[in-house]
Amino acid sequence: MSDERLKKVLGEGRENRAAYDRVATESRELSDDARVEMFRQQFIQAALPDLPKIPGYHTCWLTTTNPRDSVQARIRLGYEPIKPEEVPGWEYCSIKTGEWQGFVGVNEMLAFKLPMSLYKKYMHAVHYDAPNQEEERLLGTNEAMREQAERAGSSLVEGDGMSAIRESSKVRAPQEW
Repeated sequence: MSDERLKKVLGEGRENRAAYDRVATESRELSDDARVEMFRQQFIQAALPDLPKIPGYHTCWLTTTNPRDSVQARIRLGYEPIKPEEVPGWEYCSIKTGEWQGFVGVNEMLAFKLPMSLYKKYMHAVHYDAPNQEEERLLGTNEAMREQAERAGSSLVEGDGMSAIRESSKVRAPQEW
């Protein structure tokens, strides 16, 4: 190929490439909505694979590094480590050495299961009983403050939030987990 012809080919290629690069560069600009979505995504744990369903069990990942919520404490609560043979195709995620050798895990995270009947009881205790007990405590404190105000010749103005708690406590029914 002659030098003149080579220059034309390279010149044309450069022009096309420059136009392509400009479009690619312009398309890299993120909209505010795209940035907000990126912001949201950084708080989502995407490093762990979703555990498969095991009939009759709730499955979850537990960390071996949290001293306040230790794996040993969870075992006392009824959690059981998952073995790779319980979830076919998960052999690649089995721990190869150490205390948890032979169980499903990724780095410091271990896969555990909890019988569904126990899981439902725990969820009921945490998401139904505990909030109801807190509402009852708040209602009792509010009533004591009202009585104290009345004894002092004053009154207590109750806000919308306390009225809503009072109303919801009258019609509460247990939830099914």
